[in-house]
Amino acid sequence: MRQTRGMAIDVARLIAYYKSPLGRISRALVREQVTALSGPVRGRRVLGLGFATPYLRFTLAEAERVLAFMPARQGASAWPREGPSHTVLCDPLEMPLTDAAVDLVLAVHAFEHISDAEELMRELWRVVAPGGHLVLVVPRRRGIWAQRDNTPFGQGHPYSAGQLEKLLRDHSFVPEVWRDALFLPPFETGIVLKWTRFFERAGRLFGPAMSGVICVRARKENFPAVPRRKRAERYVRVPGLSAQAARQMTEL
Repeated sequence: MRQTRGMAIDVARLIAYYKSPLGRISRALVREQVTALSGPVRGRRVLGLGFATPYLRFTLAEAERVLAFMPARQGASAWPREGPSHTVLCDPLEMPLTDAAVDLVLAVHAFEHISDAEELMRELWRVVAPGGHLVLVVPRRRGIWAQRDNTPFGQGHPYSAGQLEKLLRDHSFVPEVWRDALFLPPFETGIVLKWTRFFERAGRLFGPAMSGVICVRARKENFPAVPRRKRAERYVRVPGLSAQAARQMTEL
């Protein structure tokens, strides 16, 4: 059954997909666009959001700091395989970061599963440093990948380019570069796996509408367009103690 808006795909299923032949191919094709959009990462503080670890490895050698935040509903897995884990399990709407803590955010398998995309944009504006960038990868609403649920790109809420641009601009991120990927059909058949580059080149002849995902790099503006919503304070209700009861406890 197709997942609805706000539901996260399980991390075990994501890992299994990226180990499959189709998963390895789609990772390679999307990673080309993500790497190009990210630009130089030397000395930058990088945050991967959602399930971005298949696309983060190029940052490890040069970035000042690399974090991989995974939503609690999705679950987390240790990454990378070597050395200390960079993974943090958290609520994407309340990230454990100070203001302006990162220079670059790579969000993959994130926005299509979040219950409140506008609140996530406000949180991203908070944690991204002035002049920092946000790279998003989301399923294209009318693309064939969004219509089939045999891959993670067919889960959750897909976007059109217009919807994504409005979401970014409404929350003080200016789109700078747009890319498209996954023009090949989402079928794990011999002909697709063998002729991947042919399908990718042929699909581009028909324009962006044939792509499976939209990739965009957006720059943070200095002033927020929309203020954060006021959240109700979290508190623990404790039973009230009368003066007599308090004295009795003291005497014990």
